[in-house]
Amino acid sequence: MTVSFNEADLVAVSVGGTIAHPGFPGLPAEPYRLAADGTPFLLPAWGGIVYNVSVGDRAFGWAADCIHPGVSIRGSDDLKNRGLNVFACLGNTATVMTGQAQGAKGVVTGKSGRFSEQVIVHFPKDVRKKMAIGDQILVKSYGTGISIHGHENIACKGLSPDLLKVLPSKVEDGVLKFGVVATVPAFLVGAGAGLTSEGGSLHMQSTDKAALAEAGLDQLKLGDVVAIENTDSRYNHGYLRGATSIGIVGQTDGPRSGYGPGMTVIMTAPRGELGAYQDASANIASLLKLEA
Repeated sequence: MTVSFNEADLVAVSVGGTIAHPGFPGLPAEPYRLAADGTPFLLPAWGGIVYNVSVGDRAFGWAADCIHPGVSIRGSDDLKNRGLNVFACLGNTATVMTGQAQGAKGVVTGKSGRFSEQVIVHFPKDVRKKMAIGDQILVKSYGTGISIHGHENIACKGLSPDLLKVLPSKVEDGVLKFGVVATVPAFLVGAGAGLTSEGGSLHMQSTDKAALAEAGLDQLKLGDVVAIENTDSRYNHGYLRGATSIGIVGQTDGPRSGYGPGMTVIMTAPRGELGAYQDASANIASLLKLEA
């Protein structure tokens, strides 16, 4: 079905950042992190240009800690970075402004970092080979302020018109429902709970592999559309019985407790106004026709 919303009222504005360097905690004695069982590990983490992991690939099983597929960008200071993280919307067009890949086009596919630190952008793999740390990326931010006609209690966050138009959806008994690959039970919601929902990510718990498999989450792919039950993300992420959020899987799994695949929430509603139905094909790699 076609979702009607206030597209004519939305404002398009530029936001931007540079390709972020992967980092470590400030103490030189602590490059290692701890896995859920207490084992120290040292693995690639978020940030930088990831050459061989893309939206559409598996979300589990990489030798990595919450890797961002494609390219991670951030603003030059905290205030600018906050503007980038809040106003960039999934599905927005990103343009390389400097360097050997100047002029290349990408698509925003997620938001992440520990505290809303980075925006994740998909570029084709051949473009990534030409990019460098510090290249400037301009995002045409378009989507903040979306209101869905007839379903105004659904809050949209970081959702572009381009993505909203292609998400599988239907209305049943007055409830607007979106097609999802799987539903994350509330007890599997991990890191990010209690933090702001204006940017950043909400992770699922992945230490209990049997629970993941029982919920149908163990085969998730990057870019999958998922529902998150009993989760209210209007102002921050928290448990609320009857609430539903819709998110996009934006980061891979990792060994740490509470840091399974990260999800960028794009819609939420508190009292049953938002629903979901099973659709195994609901992945933004195909919905947005992302070029490999």
